[in-house]
Amino acid sequence: MDNPLPGAVGLSHISAYDWPAADGVRGGSPHMHLACAEAYVVTAGEGAVQTLTPDGYTETPLHPGAVAWFTPGTVHRMINGDGALRITVLMQNSGLPEAGDAVFTFPAEILADPDRYAEAAALPAKEGPAADAAAHRRRDLAVEGYLVLREALSQGDPEPLRDFHRAAARLVAPRVAAWRDRWRQGALAAAQATGAVLDALEKADPAHLWQARVTSTGPTREAGYGMCGRRQEYEVPGATLPQQ
Repeated sequence: MDNPLPGAVGLSHISAYDWPAADGVRGGSPHMHLACAEAYVVTAGEGAVQTLTPDGYTETPLHPGAVAWFTPGTVHRMINGDGALRITVLMQNSGLPEAGDAVFTFPAEILADPDRYAEAAALPAKEGPAADAAAHRRRDLAVEGYLVLREALSQGDPEPLRDFHRAAARLVAPRVAAWRDRWRQGALAAAQATGAVLDALEKADPAHLWQARVTSTGPTREAGYGMCGRRQEYEVPGATLPQQ
């Protein structure tokens, strides 16, 4: 199947983690994307998304029908308010999130060591008790670092957040060359295809309309372990699952 989702976006459905964290809040693993914007479309339940930006800390309520989105560089933490929060996630530049365009807010000493970071972020399996325990551990470790960043911002000190940005950029820098290929084949190709269509229509040329077709698919995995919760995954060319 070579017909990607519109705009070459990424898609997944998330059931937010219901595990209590050290601060008593139930929810997912705080993290940040470096190249991709992200949108939450709330389909069930109640909760919030906690965010850290240079403007400070914000908590945005989530309820059915709400849509919240944020740019790269936004540290975000999904909060499962009533235990039933369910969200459809749309991710810019499909293909990049699962290629590493997301960095957990682990403590600074782990972020400083690529090997330690990779070990802390990895899951030993896709399913089962080992995967569940590892996802739980990395969530707790991300919350540990996140709370330090949030407290510093609340005290008017942006330097820990700046340090996190620098550490995250160093971690992903070796992957950027491969990301360029995904971007060219996905989002850039989609934009260029639209440009070609506009050129044709300007000449009243309808030839591309004869290529019309319908595509459908279903989830390739029902309950994978993401950053924010258990996710229903869709592996569609040009629209692979975001790591939520």
